[in-house]
Amino acid sequence: MSAEQVSISLPKRILGWIKQLALLLLIVIIVTSVMDIWRGKDIPRDNLPQLQGTTLAGEMLDIATLSQDQAVLVYFWGTWCPVCNFVSPAVNQMSAYYPVVTVAMSSGEDEKLRKYLQHQDYGFDTINDSDSKIARDWSLQATPTIMIFKDGELKHYTTGFTSLPGMWWRMMFT
Repeated sequence: MSAEQVSISLPKRILGWIKQLALLLLIVIIVTSVMDIWRGKDIPRDNLPQLQGTTLAGEMLDIATLSQDQAVLVYFWGTWCPVCNFVSPAVNQMSAYYPVVTVAMSSGEDEKLRKYLQHQDYGFDTINDSDSKIARDWSLQATPTIMIFKDGELKHYTTGFTSLPGMWWRMMFT
């Protein structure tokens, strides 16, 4: 093989790899979108249940009121959820820039949850849904679930793994 043939085939191979990567990315987006729709099929869209509670810090939060001025990210998660271990650090990072309220589902008593949050160095507001009543009211089927509220309305939701750029995108375009 001559040097000229190698120099021609290298750009063709790189172009082929880029096409394959783009196709793979498209397939992943389609599959995750379909999974999101299926897992969130029971999440109410009209006549939303109230989403309010007292945080571990003792502050009463009402998402409808809190979301009147700006978008609010609500994160349903559990200390027992393996995927949440990857999503929670991104949610914590978001809490430095946007209002974030988390709902810890079936994660134990308040003191146990406080210690977990402190150990992980998470600073987000957390409502302890120890009996998962809030999650049941919202018909949640999967953790983690992220919801974006604006003006008291549910604008976006996603279930399962969500990346930091995905959260930023949803918050910025709400």
